[in-house]
Amino acid sequence: MAIGGLISNRNFGSFIGSGNGFHNQRGIHGAEISSRVMFRNALCRNHHQPMKLVSLQASLQHDLVVHRTSFGCFLQPGNLEHRSLRFKNSNKNTSRPYYKSSEESDITEEVVDSLSSADGSAEAILVQGNQQNASPWWKQFPRRWVIVLLCFASFLLCNMDRVNMSIAILPMSQQYNWNSATVGLIQSSFFWGYLLTQILGGIWADKYGGKVVLGFGVVWWSIATVMTPIAAKLGLPFLLVVRAFMGIGEGVAMPAMNNMLSKWIPVSERSRSLALVYSGMYLGSVTGLGFSPMLIQKFGWPSVFYSFGSLGSIWFLLWLKYAYSSPKDDPELSEEEKKIILGGSKPREPVTVIPWKLILSKPPVWALIISHFCHNWGTFILLTWMPTYYNQACTPNFTNGLLCVLPWFTMAVLANVGGWIADTLIMQSIGFLGPAFFLTQLSRVKTPAMAVLCMACSQGADAFSQSGLYSNHQDIGPRYAGVLLGLSNTAGVLAGVFGTAATGYILQRGSWDDVFKVAVGLYLIGTLVWNLFATGEKVLD
Repeated sequence: MAIGGLISNRNFGSFIGSGNGFHNQRGIHGAEISSRVMFRNALCRNHHQPMKLVSLQASLQHDLVVHRTSFGCFLQPGNLEHRSLRFKNSNKNTSRPYYKSSEESDITEEVVDSLSSADGSAEAILVQGNQQNASPWWKQFPRRWVIVLLCFASFLLCNMDRVNMSIAILPMSQQYNWNSATVGLIQSSFFWGYLLTQILGGIWADKYGGKVVLGFGVVWWSIATVMTPIAAKLGLPFLLVVRAFMGIGEGVAMPAMNNMLSKWIPVSERSRSLALVYSGMYLGSVTGLGFSPMLIQKFGWPSVFYSFGSLGSIWFLLWLKYAYSSPKDDPELSEEEKKIILGGSKPREPVTVIPWKLILSKPPVWALIISHFCHNWGTFILLTWMPTYYNQACTPNFTNGLLCVLPWFTMAVLANVGGWIADTLIMQSIGFLGPAFFLTQLSRVKTPAMAVLCMACSQGADAFSQSGLYSNHQDIGPRYAGVLLGLSNTAGVLAGVFGTAATGYILQRGSWDDVFKVAVGLYLIGTLVWNLFATGEKVLD
């Protein structure tokens, strides 16, 4: 038989019924549920006889609790929350009750499917709250920040795989009887390949998409990491080639990442996203320096390369599933988020021709190149010579794991702080002048603790470069962000190579004060060039 009912948000009445379907005359999303619901004829699926209402228990009102929400209350079969009421068959025909509301214009008719139970009785299901199935929280997470987190993880792996050699080289040199010159050759072989793919990585990313290039880079350097112990056993030439191959893979990481974020991240979120990604490098150094000694002590030095390198396969599977080179390629990206990312502009087409003459004619581009060189001179000196400085200038045997990773912890934290504070050129001035100031104080400190504090403050101020120098490529030429980062990072790598070698030469004839004076001078030059020629406006279209 037919069952009529009324659901009212004002008096919380509850009624049940069944029918052929569900229809909401006011729409689905965000619609106000009508204050009155009418039910039509219901037939049990297993019986052709009409059903009738026998009785409603006194407990019905307790069982059917209608929650008052902003969406109102409604009936729908087979949804998430429900209570089922069973009715017995009767030979007695009963007409459908009809309840009228004082507001005829608010009437909405609902037709609900009847569900047959095992004993042939029909079930009507009351669903409370919103009719939409709630999406899991991970599906509601912004897709653009999924890309950011995956890039962060790739940079974490990048530095983990890079710094493990600095720890493993000690037992390796003992096993294979390498002298200090050979150790230096092995350490530098990484930069041979790293230099080759800085510009090429940017060109490939702009042409073929950041997803392909960054994915290739991680797989390439992960394989090279795993192959390192095997190459060492085969001989020194094989090890040098594998280390250079590893540099080739890591060389494309920055340009490809920059290309990805230039397409996925709106300008208002650019600095904070870049700061998070680059902090992955610092945390990678912390992780690599922290876990390598434990792995070597327990499982031997080859375990460092096998374990770290294998992590790349896990990252690559996630990258294949969730990453897309451009927002327009992502089928699961919502229209709302696409509008936020694109900001009303159309997605840029892949670059087919690189306008080298135009790029190199822009003063802001040269400001990037020169500033990157000046910045990385000081950064690589601290990266490669910090343990030696602690041991020689402070006190013997002063170097330990905590002191080595403390500056990188500081950089990871302050890089994100700088990314959230501002998105201006001022950040890079802090990134230059801050390290310069604290390096000048090293000659005045008298205790090891103060030396560590000055070094940590220097590195912490250096981290503000992530909101200045490293985000400027996307500001001045978003379409060529990969190429621009390849250009400037090539200069940065050269600064690392020359700065590391020059420091050893200076120490043979001078002191640590002379080393830091050179770095401070370059920081000041970088500050001057940056403030005179750099800009946050687009100069390349």
